[in-house]
Amino acid sequence: MEENHNKPWTVILLCYCIICLLNVSLIVTIILDTNLHEPMYILLCVFCMNALYGTAGFFPRFLWDLLSDVHVISYYGCLIQNQVIYSFACGELSILAVMAYDRYVAICQPLKYHSIMSKRRVIRFACFSWFTTFCIMVVNNFLTFRLKLCSPYISRLFCVNWSIVQLACFPAQTTINAISANIAIIIYCLHGVFIVWSYMYIIQTCVKSIENRAKFMQTCVPHLVSLFTFVVAILTDVINMRLGSKELPRTLQNFIAIEFLVIPPIMNPLIYGFKLTKIRKRIYIV
Repeated sequence: MEENHNKPWTVILLCYCIICLLNVSLIVTIILDTNLHEPMYILLCVFCMNALYGTAGFFPRFLWDLLSDVHVISYYGCLIQNQVIYSFACGELSILAVMAYDRYVAICQPLKYHSIMSKRRVIRFACFSWFTTFCIMVVNNFLTFRLKLCSPYISRLFCVNWSIVQLACFPAQTTINAISANIAIIIYCLHGVFIVWSYMYIIQTCVKSIENRAKFMQTCVPHLVSLFTFVVAILTDVINMRLGSKELPRTLQNFIAIEFLVIPPIMNPLIYGFKLTKIRKRIYIV
């Protein structure tokens, strides 16, 4: 599979180093401080791990391409990259859904919080949501693998399912791919509906209590900012991929393509690190 790139490798390397530094710092802070071994912080730790997983599927390979004269990736390598990036993106939404449920129970059912959201149960929720996402993406990847391709060239900076399927020699064979992709889209749209439903109840509860309003501002606002940043980045990329104009400058197209792999992984640790009091205090002590 051939790829087409410019060579701003120093900027990309700096960006990747910042992502790794911020996310690893937050993960280590949460793991080492037993006071942070609570459901919300455990989910935040998983959130940062997912960011490291997703960016590892893009940046090292991209840096290698930028430093190489030949921009080629094997078909198996392309499918692996597709698997990692898609499972990262959908896993992000799944984790955000679990975080929304955690905040819903904490604010709307505080007396039941510790019995419902125990540490063991939270870890199970997080593992189940991520593993389910990974399996769904494996199915989509397998359906793509069976296609015979008539071109080795992809116009994006990295491999994604839509770009690979478009290279199929026989478009009629891609019907099942479209069905599978639409089912996955519906599943993750339902995740979005669940998040909205959770926050409708949270806001309804917070209106009645000053204490809950303070809790909302402290713990829910970072989550909503993360959700908004991620959704805008993903929607921008999807719209550009499906409906984007080829008249847009190539640099802008490239930025739109990778923004969901850059902006959320950088923004999320900063938002949570500065906004959540326990993490902020721990960082200041260090």
